Amino acid sequence: MNPKPLTIGSHTAPLPVVQGGMGVGISLSGLASAVAEEGGIGVIATAGIGMDEPDVYTNFLEANKRALQREIRKAREKTKGLIGVNILVPLSNYADMARTAIEEKVDFIFSGAALPMNLPSFLEGSTHTKLVPIVSSARAARILIRKWMDKYGYRPDALVVEGPKAGGHLGFKEEELGDPAFALEELLTPVLEEARKASPDDPIPVIAAGGIYTGEDMYRIMAMGASGVQMATRFVTTHECDAADGFKQAYLDAAPEDMVIIKSPIGLPGRAIRNKFTTAVEAGERTPVKCPYHCIVSCEVERSPYCIALALMNAAKARMQLGFAFAGANAYRAEKLASVKEVVRSLLEGYSEAWARATTGFSPAL
Repeated sequence: MNPKPLTIGSHTAPLPVVQGGMGVGISLSGLASAVAEEGGIGVIATAGIGMDEPDVYTNFLEANKRALQREIRKAREKTKGLIGVNILVPLSNYADMARTAIEEKVDFIFSGAALPMNLPSFLEGSTHTKLVPIVSSARAARILIRKWMDKYGYRPDALVVEGPKAGGHLGFKEEELGDPAFALEELLTPVLEEARKASPDDPIPVIAAGGIYTGEDMYRIMAMGASGVQMATRFVTTHECDAADGFKQAYLDAAPEDMVIIKSPIGLPGRAIRNKFTTAVEAGERTPVKCPYHCIVSCEVERSPYCIALALMNAAKARMQLGFAFAGANAYRAEKLASVKEVVRSLLEGYSEAWARATTGFSPAL
C-alpha cells in the first residue's frame, strides 16, 4: 500500500514527500533533482546560494540571483519532476530570491523562519508557482491566511507545519523545544482545522515536518490527516546530497547526545551537531566578524560571536573546524550513505508495513 499522491494546486507529486530546503549549499540541484526524479518534491535552498560566486562580496544581490538561476536550470536539465525553492523570510535579498524563482517558473516556493506576509505580491500575475508558507502553530497559520486573503485575495496553496524536532533554525522558544505540548502531533490537528476553516469545500493541504525519518513516521502522521511530509535530515546522507562527504560523515559519526541547541546570531534557536566549533561558541569564544553583505536582516553583526553564513558554508565544504552542521533531532540515526532511490524505497516499505499493521494487524515483514 503506497501513500496517496500529494496535490498542491495544479501540481501533483506521486510521492507525498517534500525534501526540506537546507542552506548553505546542502540542498542544491543535485539533491533536489534526485528527489524530484523519484516522484517527490525536490527543494533548492536559497540561503547562501551565491557564496561561491566570485563577486559575492562586491555584488551580493546579482551573485545570488545568478546562482539561483543556475541551480534551478541545472535541476530542470536532470528531471521533469517537481522542483521548489526554500526562501527564509529574514534574508535581506528575500524579494530578489522570490522574483527570480517565479521568473524561472519553479513549481513551489516554501518560505519560513518568520511569516512570509507579502509573498503573494511577487507573483505579479504568474499562476505556475505555488506558494507554501511554513508555520509552527495554528495561530500563525490563521494570521497568515487572513492576511493573504484580505490583502491579496490569495489563499496559501499548502501549509507546512514544522515541529520542534526539525534541524536548523526553529520557530520556537528554547524552553518549548522539549515540551510535549509543542510536539508535531499536537500542532498538526489545530493547523488542519485552520486549513479547513479557510476553505471548507477544498481544504488547504497540510504537510507535516520536523522529526519525520521513516516510512512508519510517514504513515503515522498522514493517518492523522497530513497530506504529505517534509523530510530534510534523512536526505543528507545520500550520494546525491550537494554537501561534501565530510559534512555527511558528521551525521554518520553523531550520537544522540551530540544533538544540541545553539543560539544563532540571527536571533533564533537552532539544532546542530556538537563539535569543537559549537563548544567554543558555548564557552563564549568569538570569531571576528566582517560582514560585507548583511545577508540576514535580523543579524546584529557587531554583537555576533561568529558569522553563521560562513560557518555553514565551511561545514558544507567539510571544513568542520570552522563551522558546524545543522541537523534534525534524528540525525544520529544515519548509518550509511545511500542513494535517494534507496532511501525512497525504504520509506515506501516502511509505510506499507505500518499500513498493514494498522489495518490488518499483520506485518508483511514478518
